[in-house]
Amino acid sequence: MTDLSTMDAYGALIEPATLKIERMLPGPVERIWAYLTDSDLRAKWLAWGTMAMTKGSGFELVWRNDELTDIAGVRPDGFSEEMRMTSTIVEADPPHRLTFTWGERGEVTFDLEPMGKEVLLTVIHRRISDRANILMVGAGWHMHLDILVAVASGRKPTQNFWAGWTRLRDEYDRRLPV
Repeated sequence: MTDLSTMDAYGALIEPATLKIERMLPGPVERIWAYLTDSDLRAKWLAWGTMAMTKGSGFELVWRNDELTDIAGVRPDGFSEEMRMTSTIVEADPPHRLTFTWGERGEVTFDLEPMGKEVLLTVIHRRISDRANILMVGAGWHMHLDILVAVASGRKPTQNFWAGWTRLRDEYDRRLPV
């Protein structure tokens, strides 16, 4: 069980190539499950893409991070307006666990645990290739999950995605071991 009084907004390495990050979200759990699995809801905080909730089924995620907030910002060099990734469902246990491949290298698991009127979302991203990607992934999940908290709470995000991502990447560089 997670000690919520010490839950940190920042992700942590739980193994050398595995990042864990958690957020408390307004429930019920079925509502948050929909934010993970429904393409239109997921597009509000992460990426668009229709998923069949069947083990082994493939799907494509399409990121348009510029569209996640109404706040103007500048996309960092090296990132395009749209990014795409093909993934495969590894496990789907509605409404508590979803695992899919992260492209061809990694794997992401979302665990949802009802806690009264709230839901603890735990994201574990495995097999991150190297330190540069750990920093990008850490900042990415952190920023995407902050947007999810805002959207699921009926609020608008308070920061441009890319400005937040850039700030967080630098912070993860300071926080995570070399």
